[in-house]
Amino acid sequence: MIAFSVLGCDKGGPARLAAFVGSASKPAMEEAAAAFEKETGIKVYLNFGGSGAMLSQMELSQSGDLYIPGSQDYIAKAERKGIIDIDSVVKIAYLIPVISVQLGNPKNIRTLADLARPGLEIGIGNPQSVCLGLYAIEIFEYNGLLEDISKNIAVNAESCSKTAVLISLQSVDAVIGWDVFHYWDPDNIDTVYIDPAQLPRLAYVPGAITKYAADRENASRFLDFLVSEEGRQIFQKWGYITTDDEARTYAPGAEIGGEYELPDSYQP
Repeated sequence: MIAFSVLGCDKGGPARLAAFVGSASKPAMEEAAAAFEKETGIKVYLNFGGSGAMLSQMELSQSGDLYIPGSQDYIAKAERKGIIDIDSVVKIAYLIPVISVQLGNPKNIRTLADLARPGLEIGIGNPQSVCLGLYAIEIFEYNGLLEDISKNIAVNAESCSKTAVLISLQSVDAVIGWDVFHYWDPDNIDTVYIDPAQLPRLAYVPGAITKYAADRENASRFLDFLVSEEGRQIFQKWGYITTDDEARTYAPGAEIGGEYELPDSYQP
């Protein structure tokens, strides 16, 4: 594991940044960091995982220049803990919750209610540490399907990327995923869009400078790059939505951002 405490601006050496990143943005973030380094000479070390796990790692190590979770939920948690500069927050890309299925949709899953069919095996992100898991439980509860679909949940994955892999490896029949999963692995993952009226919220990938930042100036430069035209084009290449207006076309009545807390009655 990278020793984040030694990163920063070493005298006479190149600038370096440490970022704790939810894996919802993994492929695009890796390409963006490489492009940023090529342009500026600044190396961005990306530590990926579930947004909750990344927040805990950052807090325990008391280090990290940037926090880039998979949704607003964890930025709100970080703000309450006093870990981020809330004035530095930017919206990098938008994410649409969908049903991700195996290529060709062999189980003929067409609606959210289909996930409650007997015999299906469903995967979600661990709702206690993965923003995608929070969205899954919220969607089920919002539509009165939490109890029925919960009977079919076979896996609570540790991150967004591990949730997508469940479909790539055909470990489950379906997952509540992000729309970009298909672009991550088009040979194995198909997308079933959820009825817009059934989506209470859409997500966005936020980025913020942390209170531990050793190099705030260059951390801000990286955030600026991510939301620049060049940065947006990289995210668009990977299937991400980069404008509020486009995101709203998928669910005009849904909130964008916000925060959700697991119901006390929910036991994973």
